[in-house]
Amino acid sequence: MPYDRTVHLDTDFATAVERVREALSAHGFGILTEIDVTATLKAKLDQDMEDYVILGACNPSLAHRALDTDRTIGLLLPCNVVVRAEGDRTTVQALDPDTMVSLTRLDALRPVADEATRRLDAALASLTPRTA
Repeated sequence: MPYDRTVHLDTDFATAVERVREALSAHGFGILTEIDVTATLKAKLDQDMEDYVILGACNPSLAHRALDTDRTIGLLLPCNVVVRAEGDRTTVQALDPDTMVSLTRLDALRPVADEATRRLDAALASLTPRTA
């Protein structure tokens, strides 16, 4: 079962990160944290890897609704958005919000997952060029 929502961008990494931040903001998500995985692995383990950042995105209203349903759901909130270099392009991935429902089997989370999916999909779609 796929657990991600993914788009590929034909742009450099730094531009992609900025565009992802803007797209998430336009669709109601704030960025609470940023983890530069590349820098962390280099500093802590002296290991090199491609550009890779994890943005901790949050829509407070959706998070509140989900947490009111199940306090443990914080483990599965669709908050992490990964931006990573992949050859000539940049990959952007977000956790599929349906994962909350499928793993917990709590139908009460369905409306939250559906709205989160609409917002994330809109944000991701805004990153890719429109075709006629």
